[in-house]
Amino acid sequence: MKFVPRTFRAIGLAAISTTLATSTLLAASNPFVGDWKLDPTRSKLTDVMKVERLNSNKYTFDFGVDSPETIVIDGSDQSGVSGTTLSVSVERPGAWKVVRKKDGRMLLTANWKLSKDGNMLTDNFNQISPNGAISTVDYVYQRKGRGSGFAGTWVSTSAVVNFVYVLQIRPYEEDGLSIINSSSQLTKNMKQDGKDYPNMGANAALVAASSLRRLDEHTLELTDKKSDGKVYDTQQIKLSSDLTALTISIRTAGRDEPNVFVFERQ
Repeated sequence: MKFVPRTFRAIGLAAISTTLATSTLLAASNPFVGDWKLDPTRSKLTDVMKVERLNSNKYTFDFGVDSPETIVIDGSDQSGVSGTTLSVSVERPGAWKVVRKKDGRMLLTANWKLSKDGNMLTDNFNQISPNGAISTVDYVYQRKGRGSGFAGTWVSTSAVVNFVYVLQIRPYEEDGLSIINSSSQLTKNMKQDGKDYPNMGANAALVAASSLRRLDEHTLELTDKKSDGKVYDTQQIKLSSDLTALTISIRTAGRDEPNVFVFERQ
């Protein structure tokens, strides 16, 4: 979207109820309405993270989704972004475990492992939803530029998605849409007027508000904002000409390459 996270960390949305007659009419007239399942083979995930070593066990982490976080690598929960805590522990030489929590509840775990030559980093990333369901993405990062150990700039252009990811799009009021993400459980109910609407759900502290506008018959533009009003990401949501596929291109603020997710209508 890392997963919430980076990019997947942060994608998600939710249903709203209207009268049965209105919902039926809107669903029939709006081609975006329906259930959409991710096709990982046609999707492209690009992720960048930066790790800076300050001293023997103090590092700054920049995951590209908020402000950098500086912590001591001792396994303890320390203050992080958006009211979360972040901990990093050394499991063994060349292997770290990263854990993020919110109000004591575990949001994600990530197991990092360096290659023998130090130029590749594998990341087994697990996002934990409020109902306990776990979504797993396996990232492979290559070192970009100079650095040693875990310190440096890391770029991933290939990731294996190991979970079922379903997007539900439903009518919202007269001309709006409600989008429900099976993973992040973040609720976005928006009219197509370009105005910001507050989000609800477990990740609302990270993505506080969203806006939606129609670019053409088959294309929408969605903008997510953080609680301070700054843009978190911009998404182009495009239907195929036969209305059977939905492509979402997500450009996260501060990143050059978009993440591209392709969904098939169910």
